[in-house]
Amino acid sequence: MTMSPVFHDQLQLRTRRQFLGNAGQFSLGAIAMHALEQEASALPKADNPLAPKRAPQGGKAKRVIYLHMSGAPPHLDLFDYKPELVKRDGQNCPDSELKGRTFAFTSGVPKLMGTPRTFKRYGKAGMWMSDACPNFHGIADEITMVRSMFTDQFNHAPAELLLFTGHTRQGRPSLGSWVTYGLGTENQDLPGFVTLISSGTQPSGGQGLWGSGFIPSVYQGVQCRSKGDPVLFASNPAGMSRDLRRKTLDALRELNELQAAELGHAETVTRIAQYELAYRMQTSVPEVMDISKENAATLEAYGAKPGEASFANNCLLARRLVEQGVRFVQLFDWGWDFHGTSADSGITDGLTKKMAATDKPVSALIKDLKQRGLLEDTLVIWGGEFGRTPFREGRTAASKVLGRDHYPDCFTLFMAGGGAKAGFDYGSSDDLGFHVAENKVHVHDFQATVMHLLGFDHERFTYRFQGRNYRLTDVHGHVVKPLLA
Repeated sequence: MTMSPVFHDQLQLRTRRQFLGNAGQFSLGAIAMHALEQEASALPKADNPLAPKRAPQGGKAKRVIYLHMSGAPPHLDLFDYKPELVKRDGQNCPDSELKGRTFAFTSGVPKLMGTPRTFKRYGKAGMWMSDACPNFHGIADEITMVRSMFTDQFNHAPAELLLFTGHTRQGRPSLGSWVTYGLGTENQDLPGFVTLISSGTQPSGGQGLWGSGFIPSVYQGVQCRSKGDPVLFASNPAGMSRDLRRKTLDALRELNELQAAELGHAETVTRIAQYELAYRMQTSVPEVMDISKENAATLEAYGAKPGEASFANNCLLARRLVEQGVRFVQLFDWGWDFHGTSADSGITDGLTKKMAATDKPVSALIKDLKQRGLLEDTLVIWGGEFGRTPFREGRTAASKVLGRDHYPDCFTLFMAGGGAKAGFDYGSSDDLGFHVAENKVHVHDFQATVMHLLGFDHERFTYRFQGRNYRLTDVHGHVVKPLLA
């Protein structure tokens, strides 16, 4: 016969309390009992674990929109112009760059590949950008371009996990969960953390990229859809009215509050909050997710089409969500793995096609946020999980379609708003694009900087689990102060 988990917890708790309570006022048992009571008192209150909170350092950013291009965009064909690499196009890759190295799909001696794209300078800072991203040209004065990013991973899943959770394996809280845990949310009728997926495929890192890990699951991301029911299973079951649903939840709440008072489990508090949020979401989420209420000019600016599922729709939804008080919105767009193994993954026609569906809505989002007075305290981030090689991908060496392999040693991303320095170029790679030449920014440094913009000291913002304090940046990371406005 299997014992009920709740009964097991009750029995275990009573047994511990009886033993420790009888161990004497100054015994080790009594001291341990006092520590347990303090830990229980530190748990979030059952009424509202998502209540808005003030950041310890009063950061300029109040919310985040993270636009992740899953698969890693070819930065050398978008932002990082290398004339010397173009001159040496077709030459053998230097032995010094191959010795002791392992690449995802390339072996032997690959050929250097200069970009086939046309580059020019844009904005007051004269940022290099290619013809592949024409709409980004118009926001050059709004963005902070970081050209000196690097990571430790060259495969998609661990690289995405490192970027979003600070660790290469599943089980750590995601960036969005840390932010929601630290700041709560401004709208109690909507999730504090929302994830939107486009291009039909989940990111390689899986749902852990918006998971809460070991912190209470009330802080995990809620995946919404831009087509059909916004949130799966939020609707009432057949035959259940809204009044009956309310009565059912009231009864469940009373039972859960009794268990929370007796056992002090954070997940019981989470369960109460999630049931109540789901009830409120039944009316609030469909309202905010209905982009048909936007005027024709706005829909055209984003390239959004009501009733469809697209990255453009998700960008518009991101603006609507943060406008209504959602703390963290995370967009994942699949299809950026430009190996050149098909026409769609080539850096000529394939990249042109992919960017055409991307740079227009991203540019519209940044301009829209600025026009509405939201960009000043909304941090927008665009980028992938690593870079692409300065040489041809090995499997496509004889193909007419040009592609690049995975590359962790340097890549580019950009930010806008939220206290980041506008119209600013930071860092650089060497003449051939193999290494960061100036102002290295590791993934952990970037995370530390994002947390700083939100008002947190990444070394002090921790959660205690299994006997030690954990943080997003693990034991690494430094704030990149030149990126701050």
